[in-house]
Amino acid sequence: MSGGEEQQAARPRWTQTWLGGARAAGADLGRPGERLGLPESGSGAVASYGRRLLALFIDWALSTLVASGLASALDWSAPQRSLWTLVIFGVQGWLLTATIGTTIGKRLCGIRVVRLDGRPVGFLMGFARALLLVLVVPALIWDRDYRGMHDRASNTAVVNI
Repeated sequence: MSGGEEQQAARPRWTQTWLGGARAAGADLGRPGERLGLPESGSGAVASYGRRLLALFIDWALSTLVASGLASALDWSAPQRSLWTLVIFGVQGWLLTATIGTTIGKRLCGIRVVRLDGRPVGFLMGFARALLLVLVVPALIWDRDYRGMHDRASNTAVVNI
């Protein structure tokens, strides 16, 4: 084999890289949070998907309970109750994240939201994050550091406590 043929044989075919993902293409992606300077494990490490989803479900369930209580007291219809569940979820996410860096669900799951520059999340970044989270789709688009568009826009990451 000539030098060019050996080099060609060492590289994966384009179908292998497409079907196998970035690692098959030889890209070294590193571990989640490495690019951000976060530790590999323990306190301050990027929180897992499981903890985040459980926290989300807890926060949503609590918002549903509050909205259901208000719905029975204020005689809301089902669509009104659904809308208010979303509003309550967004407001509690905004206010709790902005002030203490964690929601009730996140606290129960042992995770919190931190700004990457070390400052408190604050009301403006907390609002931007909550708004994008309520829109759902931005929160579903993640990068290799497990940060959704809502985290990237607010310069935050969800980490272990």
